[in-house]
Amino acid sequence: MKRRNTATKDAVLSVIETSGKAMSQTAIEEKIGVAINRATIYRVLNRYCEDGILHRIAADNGRQYFAICVKCDKAEESPHHFHFRCEKCDTIECLPIPVNFALPKDYQLTQVNCVLSGVCKDCA
Repeated sequence: MKRRNTATKDAVLSVIETSGKAMSQTAIEEKIGVAINRATIYRVLNRYCEDGILHRIAADNGRQYFAICVKCDKAEESPHHFHFRCEKCDTIECLPIPVNFALPKDYQLTQVNCVLSGVCKDCA
């Protein structure tokens, strides 16, 4: 389905693209700097996820973050990848290298949502 471009959609995507990291809905709302209904921003984020432009990260701190991941669109890269959340600066980023894991026999993988927590290289 073709979606209509709006100023809100453009503003949300621009903020995420400019940041270069995953952002929470609250952080996006603060960076936009103009009064936009919180529900509208969340609806835009959900549509971008449905359209494959963003991916949602459910972090270990209970918040949801949204990111554009450059590796997600490469056919040779797994769409199932890990993220890292810094406990000091609260940033989340896609890990640039694969993290290997194994499932027990007779289990089938359909989705991965894994966030590793610790201290990032900038805060170490």
